[in-house]
Amino acid sequence: MSQILTDREAIREWATARGGNPMLMEVPEGSRSRTLLQLTFGQHAINADGNEGPDRVGGFELVDWDEWFAALEANNLSLMVSDDPSGGNEAEFSFVERGERSDTSGAA
Repeated sequence: MSQILTDREAIREWATARGGNPMLMEVPEGSRSRTLLQLTFGQHAINADGNEGPDRVGGFELVDWDEWFAALEANNLSLMVSDDPSGGNEAEFSFVERGERSDTSGAA
């Protein structure tokens, strides 16, 4: 089973309980850039060799939660997480459009 988190504190608690940190990456797209959101669960994800490239000018960058939440809300996204405590990767998550399924943990 999964649940969709929209509440800032619920998302922050879920991520930090698993050692997660907020990250953003600016990606050029035509004449504009767009912001990609990510959560990292270990410093190695930021320092990985494949983190930079021509389409990822600076790679992912750790940011504060307020900046990450602003990007999440600007993109009208929620965080879908697994709430099954029996096995699987407990840091499993995906981004979904708000309103895609009924939110179970309140509005942001």
